[in-house]
Amino acid sequence: MALENTLIQDKLIETFDTNVFNFQQERDIFSIETTADKITALILFLKNDADLQFHFLTDLCGVHYPDNEQDRQFAIVYHLHNWIENKRIRIKVYLDGEKPEIKSITNIFLSSNWMERETYDFYGINFIGHPQLKRILNMDEMVSFPMRKEFPMEDSGRTDKDDRFFGRTTTNC
Repeated sequence: MALENTLIQDKLIETFDTNVFNFQQERDIFSIETTADKITALILFLKNDADLQFHFLTDLCGVHYPDNEQDRQFAIVYHLHNWIENKRIRIKVYLDGEKPEIKSITNIFLSSNWMERETYDFYGINFIGHPQLKRILNMDEMVSFPMRKEFPMEDSGRTDKDDRFFGRTTTNC
């Protein structure tokens, strides 16, 4: 029996009721959304359920949406894989922009350790209960989080470059 989206959705709604929502197929990945307080239980359920068996954490990453309302400015995206049925699932959790934090899943997937550290390092998202949450790629002295969209892309006062050389104008050089 193939693992169908309807089975996944039915099991999740039966177990988590309205705490799982926004079910949709995005290209070849079934995607869902949940709340930060349910993420640990949800991932544990997806991993341990005899029918679902999402035993592999493919990726965990952060996203910054500065134009969203305050309580949805950051997101953590989890990608899980069921190797037996070759089925993938994406789980998205939105976080508050003022104090972005979520429970660590290092006790469920050890591989999330470095992924959570990288997400903290670049977005400043606190993973509660992480065994060693510190910068992994950037210098410890750094006070900002480089993947946050809080700064202009370029300095508008720069005079040392000509946009024509970067294909940004229609006139030829």
